[in-house]
Amino acid sequence: MKSAMRPVKPPRRLPPKKPSSTNQKDPVGVYCRVRPLSPPDQECCIEVINESLLQLHPPDGCKVNRNGEYKETQYSFKQVFGTQVTQNELFDVVSKPLVEDLIRAKNGLLFTYGVTGSGKTHTMTGSPGDGGLLPRCLSMIFNSIGNFQAKRYVFKPDEKNGMDVQNEVDALLERQKKEIQPQVIPRTPMSRQRMDPEFADMINIQEHCKVEDVDEDSVYSVFVSYIEIYNNYIYDLLEEIPLDPIKPKWNTPGRNADFIPPQSRILREDLNHNMYVAGCTEVEVKSTEEAFDVFWKGQKRRRIANTQLNRESSRSHSVFIIKLAQAPLDADGDNILQEREQITLSQLSLVDLAGSERTNRTKAEGNRLREAGNINQSLMTLRTCIEVLRENQLCGTNKMVPYRDSKLTHLFKNYFDGEGKVRMIVCVNPKADDYEESLQVMRFAEMTQEVEVARPVDKPICGLTPGRRYRNQAFKEELTRRLEDRGGPINGGDAEDQAVVEILIQSFPPLPSCELLDANDDQTLPKLIEVLEKRRRIRQMMAEEFNKNVCTFRAMLQDLNGVVTAKENFAQGKMTEKDKMIASQKSEIDRLDKKIKTLEYKIDILEKTTTIYEDEKRTMQQDLDNHQHKLQRQLSDKRRLEARLQGMMTDNAMKWEKECERRVAAKQIEMQNKLWVKDEKLKQLKAIVTETKSDKPERPPREKDREPRVPVRSVSPSPAPTALPAHPRHRRSRSAGTERWVDHKPPNSVETDTVMQPHVPKSIKVAVASEKALAKCDKYMLTHQQLASDGEIETKLIKGDVFKTRGGGQSVQFTDIETLRQQSPPSGGRKRRSSPSNQPPQAETTDSEWTDVETRCSVAVEMRAGSNLGPGYEHHAMSKRRRP
Repeated sequence: MKSAMRPVKPPRRLPPKKPSSTNQKDPVGVYCRVRPLSPPDQECCIEVINESLLQLHPPDGCKVNRNGEYKETQYSFKQVFGTQVTQNELFDVVSKPLVEDLIRAKNGLLFTYGVTGSGKTHTMTGSPGDGGLLPRCLSMIFNSIGNFQAKRYVFKPDEKNGMDVQNEVDALLERQKKEIQPQVIPRTPMSRQRMDPEFADMINIQEHCKVEDVDEDSVYSVFVSYIEIYNNYIYDLLEEIPLDPIKPKWNTPGRNADFIPPQSRILREDLNHNMYVAGCTEVEVKSTEEAFDVFWKGQKRRRIANTQLNRESSRSHSVFIIKLAQAPLDADGDNILQEREQITLSQLSLVDLAGSERTNRTKAEGNRLREAGNINQSLMTLRTCIEVLRENQLCGTNKMVPYRDSKLTHLFKNYFDGEGKVRMIVCVNPKADDYEESLQVMRFAEMTQEVEVARPVDKPICGLTPGRRYRNQAFKEELTRRLEDRGGPINGGDAEDQAVVEILIQSFPPLPSCELLDANDDQTLPKLIEVLEKRRRIRQMMAEEFNKNVCTFRAMLQDLNGVVTAKENFAQGKMTEKDKMIASQKSEIDRLDKKIKTLEYKIDILEKTTTIYEDEKRTMQQDLDNHQHKLQRQLSDKRRLEARLQGMMTDNAMKWEKECERRVAAKQIEMQNKLWVKDEKLKQLKAIVTETKSDKPERPPREKDREPRVPVRSVSPSPAPTALPAHPRHRRSRSAGTERWVDHKPPNSVETDTVMQPHVPKSIKVAVASEKALAKCDKYMLTHQQLASDGEIETKLIKGDVFKTRGGGQSVQFTDIETLRQQSPPSGGRKRRSSPSNQPPQAETTDSEWTDVETRCSVAVEMRAGSNLGPGYEHHAMSKRRRP
């Protein structure tokens, strides 16, 4: 029985993918959305100029520069959306290309940025009747892969940011196991009538929005996860913790009273160096409603709070991750390839950033203040990373980007390193109160679009022949049609579940009743004959079909045998090439292993040598430091010794200079005295010679008639027997005047037994100088004692004038120093303790010397010379006046 074959639908072939270059880069796409004013009569500070330009003008009374002038600024973006833009228009421009890349196995990142109350959450989630970007992305994904989804649990996460694939039998067993256990997240698609009325209208989106060029020879599965970054800690919003009656419940505003706080999660790096949240819950979803239901359950657990700027202010950064797993079908187009290397994963991250805010406007305190600080800190870290990336690209530097300073930037660092497209929507509120915050947001957004991200490389697809799914489906449809044309039942069986033989057996008509109750019955036997004849025809048709199928199957087997033989030969050649390649790679690996071992050995030697050198360097540095310290000490000792020797030399020079002056003065006096004595002797001699001599010799004078001998005192410092020149600044009567003195004598002073003692009348004696005593006096005297070079005590009287300062205090200006000291006489003489200066010992006079005229004359001359000395000369002789 022949029948015309229906034309089989040709398989749809995907256009060949162009190899992408890793050197190509795309800038970060930055879009701006302006929310409407509420209420509309508020002052506006933002004006949309055109589709890519907007202008900020400062409100009244706002000074923006140092000169106090108003300044208007303009900022350009990839596209600017005004207050009248719809969610659908925003989705078509921003999110739709990211969903298309997700279906084509490319990653994407979309986050909203702006100050608090600028409409970020509304842009991402939407409102009842007008869904946002997130539900529209989910709807587009499931509209595109709805007919090509794999059965539940065929794909299974491996907890390491990867995916495993299992056969349908294991997936069926796992489904039955999960159906028995209580479910936390619904595993079956939920109807819109049973959905929460709060968000049922948000996903009422047109179903015509989908990706056209979908690989129809692959199966897909969607996994979603929802996390939040709160106070720089990561929490899983889909984590379900069983209730514990002992532990307290977490009852906070905006949360369920029976909800237990989840544990924070950590970030890890997978084998492909991508960051992921370890232990994060990944839920497999099969419809838009089910995915949005999972999102809404996590949204209810997100941390929000009421502030003065926003009634429901987000206190954390939320990240909704959509992960798409796809794997190719086998050569027959029936089952999924069980090779993990053939699984392709792509990810779309939708980030709703918390708004930056100023605490002086929100008046935040306690936890709200700490939350605001952490939010601003994470946003500042994001800005720093963008600035460093921009500087590295523009200036050619290689600075390290501080991704690890915040969990937000650390989680998405792979996107900025070239793992997918990055898009940012800047939401701004045009009211005048947010002008300063909006200005900072605009500057950051304009700087962000200068950063370029490497274009991701296209991932290779399976090398099997395309159109496998359609060929298999066409074969099944043709088999069913042929059975129907040959009289088989329409609903005789499903070709996917039953064999062709079973379908044909079920097509036999049932035998009628063969019981003859009447001899004249002429209907039972004809009916039986007719049924048997029909069954015979069906049996013949089955035999013919069987023979035909056998021939066809034999031909197919021969063709298949040839194809298999060719494939085996081809595979054998490929295997041979692969074996050679593997052998060469193994040899290369062995060579590299040997090289690695050699280099490791050299590295160990170098490390040991470096350690030895470092120890020697440390020892030599210590020795050098010790020598430097020693040299410094020696240098300081040398300086002190030089200063001491210089002082001693100065003292000796002054001492010998004064001694020379004293000796010269003494010699001059001695010579002048001798000259006077000679003159006197000559005068007496002349008088004696001219005098008439008497007859009687003169009687020598008696002892009692002799003049008393007066001891002669030699004055060393006087150059002439005239009045001593007084120091112009020294007045002897100063201590006896009307001024009052402060006699400062330290308690450790030693009392000397000299004849001359310092005595100042009308003085206040103190042991420690005090401002009270200085305020009552005009003069100041300090008694200072020290040990001279000859071992005697030297007393110095340091004198000065007392003045009042401008601050109300007292100051002393030193003007004079008097010195009192004792010295031992030269050898052979007596020690005169009261002598203020070194004087030569006077020769002892005898009675015979007084009889000599020359002696008497010399003594008289000395007496006359010494009589010119005024009273108190000894005190002036011992005084050494000099300025301090």
